[in-house]
Amino acid sequence: MSFVFDAQQLYRMPAHFGPTPGPRQGPDGQPFDWSHQPDRTLWAMDFDADAARIAAWLPPGFELDGEPVVRIELQQWRNLAWLAGRGYNTFGVKVPVRYRGKEDAARGHFLTVLWENMPDAIISGREELGYNKIYAAIADPARQDEGPWTASLDWLGHRFVEYDFETLSDAALDAGPAAPGDGILNFKYIAGTGPAAEPDACYCTLTPKGGQLTVTRVQTARAHLRFLPTRWEDMPTQYHIVEQLRALALGQARQAWRVESTGARDLADTRRLT
Repeated sequence: MSFVFDAQQLYRMPAHFGPTPGPRQGPDGQPFDWSHQPDRTLWAMDFDADAARIAAWLPPGFELDGEPVVRIELQQWRNLAWLAGRGYNTFGVKVPVRYRGKEDAARGHFLTVLWENMPDAIISGREELGYNKIYAAIADPARQDEGPWTASLDWLGHRFVEYDFETLSDAALDAGPAAPGDGILNFKYIAGTGPAAEPDACYCTLTPKGGQLTVTRVQTARAHLRFLPTRWEDMPTQYHIVEQLRALALGQARQAWRVESTGARDLADTRRLT
């Protein structure tokens, strides 16, 4: 008997081995309870940037919404049920946008790129949600004695981001970084197969606001970040991304936060915009 798809289950390649467990589907085929997991530490930074450089990245239908403020977020995810208690780190670059399609319109943060250090999270997020995920080694922030918290990203030994946090001060639980508009916007693109093939996917996705997040601590901080010179020889498939981000010359953050929280959601309500 040949393989048959179950329309009620999620699949990822290689799909012929059957339904694939992941963030939105456990080994029993059911969703996870996200109310008390995972544990998350967020390090967020806002930077003033050049509007023209940001506009050059925006896909059709997108435009900058308000000030050209780049938000960069390191997230340390721990105790994830879908990874049987394991965790990973992410490093995302967002800009505020408006999207106007043929039928839909939305405002929010456009996630221009999201580095992650867990291939399973990258694959599921790209295929199922349309998130612009790629791989890097992402260090946990660390400090020596009473110095600043420092961290970096690298790709196969090439360091391409360095940043630090200092002067952390406790703040009210509602004083963390605000999420603008309707949610997180992504631009999903999957190449077609064949020399003249049309893309298999080329559209905007929206992840609405929401979730079962319980914030337990908020701190404000001073932060500084820099992207490091990167050649094709250093990162053959990503150097062009790093160099365009480096051209923003971000430097000192206008605002920075460290936020501890518990709970999340599986983002299964992400939808295509037309």
